[in-house]
Amino acid sequence: MIISQIPNFLTLLRIVAVPVMVLLLREEAYDLTFYLFVLAGITDGLDGFIAKRFGFETRLGAILDPLADKLLLVTAFVMLANQEHLPFWLPVVVVFRDLLIVSGYLIVQVLQETVQIKPTGISKVNTFLQISLIGAVLVDQAGWLALDQGIDILILTVLVTTVTSGLHYIWVWGFSLNGDD
Repeated sequence: MIISQIPNFLTLLRIVAVPVMVLLLREEAYDLTFYLFVLAGITDGLDGFIAKRFGFETRLGAILDPLADKLLLVTAFVMLANQEHLPFWLPVVVVFRDLLIVSGYLIVQVLQETVQIKPTGISKVNTFLQISLIGAVLVDQAGWLALDQGIDILILTVLVTTVTSGLHYIWVWGFSLNGDD
């Protein structure tokens, strides 16, 4: 393997982890799912660090990295809601926001021909809270620590930041389309 492809390889490992996570959750192996989720987080940080530190950033990596992150998060949300560890409506809101962002990106891309999508501050907070919620549910379900009230607070916080983040992207892109950068 060419050393410059290590970040893309790590990203592909996260994508491969998605069906493994589905199987683990299906078997209610929450402890192993938690470890896999943490390992995926480590590879996410590592691939970004290596790509930036050594100049191994690629267009493929720029596409695959957020795709891998979204696949892991959305899959975890859907599976945990399916098992009734999260309310059904929460992954609906999370997935709708992600579809809204992708749709907005495509619309701006078509109308302006170039668009740079950068995560906003509220989007980064939202992602952190989504990861925290999934981690908390896995820890709770593994029986390591009872986090019922904390999970309820995280669910509400994730709802608020997901909606706020989606609306913020609409706001920013609306100005972008009007030429009011």
